[in-house]
Amino acid sequence: MEYFSLTDAQRCILQHSSRAGIEKVGLTQALGRVLAEQVRSNRDHPPYDVSAMDGYALRVADLHIIPATLAVVEDIKAGDIPTMAVLPGQCARIMTGAPIPKGADTVIRVEDTQAPDFDKVKDADTVQVNQLAVKGTDIRSRGENLRNGAVVFDAGVEITPGVLGILAMVKHAQVAVYRRPRVAILSSGDELEGLDEPFDPNKIPDANSYTLLAQVQALGIEPVLLGIARDDPIELSQYLMRGLEFDVLLISGGTSVGVYDFVRPTIEALGIHMHFWRVAIRPGHPLAFGTTPDNLVFCLPGNPVSSMVCFEQFVAPALRNMMGHRRVYRRTISARLAHAVKHRPGRTELIRVVLSRDASGYLATATGSQGSGVLMSMAHADGLLFVPSDSNGLAAGDEAEVQLLDGTVFQEHSGASS
Repeated sequence: MEYFSLTDAQRCILQHSSRAGIEKVGLTQALGRVLAEQVRSNRDHPPYDVSAMDGYALRVADLHIIPATLAVVEDIKAGDIPTMAVLPGQCARIMTGAPIPKGADTVIRVEDTQAPDFDKVKDADTVQVNQLAVKGTDIRSRGENLRNGAVVFDAGVEITPGVLGILAMVKHAQVAVYRRPRVAILSSGDELEGLDEPFDPNKIPDANSYTLLAQVQALGIEPVLLGIARDDPIELSQYLMRGLEFDVLLISGGTSVGVYDFVRPTIEALGIHMHFWRVAIRPGHPLAFGTTPDNLVFCLPGNPVSSMVCFEQFVAPALRNMMGHRRVYRRTISARLAHAVKHRPGRTELIRVVLSRDASGYLATATGSQGSGVLMSMAHADGLLFVPSDSNGLAAGDEAEVQLLDGTVFQEHSGASS
């Protein structure tokens, strides 16, 4: 049986995962979604030249001798419209965000005047300026942030908090975004015990449904758990037909070639076109992928680590692609191995590792036993370390690529030097 390589399988899946459609959502529900439209500014922002500091708006020409004493002709706070022009020898007391009055061409901070206690000089009619300045100092020009009619975002931009703020700034209350795909999760096998079923020491708890649930939720999608299909072709077919009501169906277990592994023949009987049945990776080689005109179908391994690893490598990129994301793969970093890793050439291996840092950079240490049934190795992992398929093993200190897992965007220290 021919095995697809890791990259060939990823390429095949992305070729068959198209955008999931477009919908409109309110701005407060748009975080994490991807724009499906071009957005233009509806105004200049700021709408006029404004002060970037609390201080005095004045003419640079009046600062030819320092200190300079100027007459205060007006107080201007944010939201005010100036009523007087600044003439030679004059200034206006101004607050951050307030419009610059006519005649003024710079702002002097209150700290650079004779009156450092700004509140107590509110009624003073003169101020002594102790600092030279150049024209335009501490003035934010009209349209510095946004220009009326200018494109602020194109389709394909992920809506982060900063992007959402700009959308609010241009009064874009309803946003066209790519739809989240509808995902169903199905486990299969007589040996499985459901979460709500009575305890049976001879059964295996169904963890895969819930690890997959969490992995899908981490992408911003709420999947549907279909339950456990027992090893019966008729029951399995009924579950699969329900799963095909969704955009994406994730099936865990039952894709091996044993006498009681009914997933493969049942899938084929339903007319699902299978693109491959095996991938040359460890763990996770019994991965299969198929399509219908309306569905993506992933047959994931039954071992919990294999299932999770395959989700990260194949399912997550497909789901992000369907949601319109340009960046579909998790970020990778380079790390040194804390110990040697044995490897037999033939498959790409993904080692579960924890990351630490020293003066030379990141250090990767295996989480312990790497068996595909040892789910604790994923529970403790910061990332997946790639061992190339043609490698004969890696030595301690060798550099390798590590794919970061969900949650590793945060760290214990700020990283700031001061």
